[in-house]
Amino acid sequence: MSVVGARPQFVKLAAVAAAFGNTEHHHTIVHTGQHYDADLSDVFFTGLSIPEPHVHLSIGSGTHGVQTGTILAALDPVIAAARPEWVLVYGDTNSTLAGALSAAKQHIPVAHLEAGLRSFNRRMPEEHNRVLTDHAADLLLAPTEEAVHHLAAEGLADRVVLTGDVMVDVCLRIRDKVLRDKATAAPPAALNAQEPYLFATLHRAENTDHPDRLAALVDALAGLPVPVVLAAHPRLLARAEDFGIKLDNGSLHISRPLPYAELIRTVLGSRGVITDSGGLQKEAFLLERVCTTLRTETEWPETLRGGWNTLVPDPREPGSQAWLDTVLRPAPRSSRGMPYGDGKAAPRVVRALEDHARGSQAR
Repeated sequence: MSVVGARPQFVKLAAVAAAFGNTEHHHTIVHTGQHYDADLSDVFFTGLSIPEPHVHLSIGSGTHGVQTGTILAALDPVIAAARPEWVLVYGDTNSTLAGALSAAKQHIPVAHLEAGLRSFNRRMPEEHNRVLTDHAADLLLAPTEEAVHHLAAEGLADRVVLTGDVMVDVCLRIRDKVLRDKATAAPPAALNAQEPYLFATLHRAENTDHPDRLAALVDALAGLPVPVVLAAHPRLLARAEDFGIKLDNGSLHISRPLPYAELIRTVLGSRGVITDSGGLQKEAFLLERVCTTLRTETEWPETLRGGWNTLVPDPREPGSQAWLDTVLRPAPRSSRGMPYGDGKAAPRVVRALEDHARGSQAR
């Protein structure tokens, strides 16, 4: 049973569901409804050919505690009725933690996909979700060597399997399709003409929940000398309206959140990415576009090597020229390597679940 609820999890689910489709296993998909906007949910199921969820809990939004508790309460009877061999949870959202807790308390084995990531920023709710889920899980499916080291440092080495990153499976597949279709020739819908542009997203609480912080980031983007396509998350739109901040000004061109193939096409057509998203940092790296991350840390330190990704917590410091030089820097000439795997992680995930299920039965 896969428990998912947010945009990045749907991308990972696409790879896992396809891998299960090549087996005789019954794979149940439970959608918590944590992301309920069609642009953040439905388009990923249709665009990535993911089977329809068997169960949709329709939880919706709420504070972290309320949302996690509501998902947990709704999941309990679903897991109790199905009694799956595994509950597979993805990433670091409230759906992740609730799925892990519900299964663990019912003595159902829990596997955590994307285990071992750490930002070491305890103010991030995602960091709490990651750490708690890893310590509750029975099987830790790590995407990178760095993640394996983090888990070993926390005394969890005996639960770890290094699988690679399933998002690579999907990203490279869609990249190849986009390039075959030559779709990169078309400019993004938010632009009126073909011209060099940057692609941006902004959604994390630390960047959007404080009016001065959000205004400063919007000003920094709007003041750039090249067009900036900003795919506006519902959270960003809501906070900007609350604070009276106009998004569509200066160099900014606002678009809706993009379906995954459109996202890949837009990144490939850009000269660089500006974001606070963990997933987009990695996608930019895989697609060989420089990334500027509006945070103090990253869960994906491999992207920082060679200068493919650069952390800029505050564009106002040390000055506007430094900000400009950073976001408009050319792509490094250094090799990126393959720190996230070879694009065949999802079959390894299925094999790890099979192998550990057999080991449990033997015991």
